[in-house]
Amino acid sequence: MLTIALSKGRILDQTLPLLEEAGISIPQTELKSRKLILDTNFDDIQVIILRASDVPVFVQHGAADFGIAGKDVLIEHGADGVFELLDLGISKCRMMVASEKDKDLNKSSLKVATKYVRSAKEYFYSQGKQVEVIKLYGAMELAPIVGLSDCIVDLVDTGNTLKANNLVPLDLIYEVSSRLIVNSAAFNTKHSEINGWIQKIKESL
Repeated sequence: MLTIALSKGRILDQTLPLLEEAGISIPQTELKSRKLILDTNFDDIQVIILRASDVPVFVQHGAADFGIAGKDVLIEHGADGVFELLDLGISKCRMMVASEKDKDLNKSSLKVATKYVRSAKEYFYSQGKQVEVIKLYGAMELAPIVGLSDCIVDLVDTGNTLKANNLVPLDLIYEVSSRLIVNSAAFNTKHSEINGWIQKIKESL
């Protein structure tokens, strides 16, 4: 049995057509159900739908053989125990530093609000700056406005949310897209089976 871990939301919407092109389809009755493990058109392939941040955890520990997750999630997770095999080129966005337009960020020490703690620390440390990271799970744009932080580190797609809150994107940390990852042990024990599906997914891009 092969188990595929997929992220909820936008990534799932853009992943399903790729899988179908490769030959793996999930019935609508399964997608609309409350089941946690979904059947596919193959008896030996099942899909689990997870929060994005949980996908590399399930793959790392072997609860899923391979999965699809954003590069941002993989960086935050550390990607231990998984191989990143393929950039699918979907769900693209950018990890950015953003703040109020005239905010001075050239200080040696900054307060940064983000849920992407590892990305923020690594970026600012590479700039030679000390940072106090304030971890938030939502409403990131509020932090600079109310004086909680000097800036934020967050994913930016269209930039409309920043603009609506009088913030501007400043520095690009890295480009984000969804990647196909595989459990390192499963890649050895089920290599031919997994590699066959990976090649079909690659061809469907």
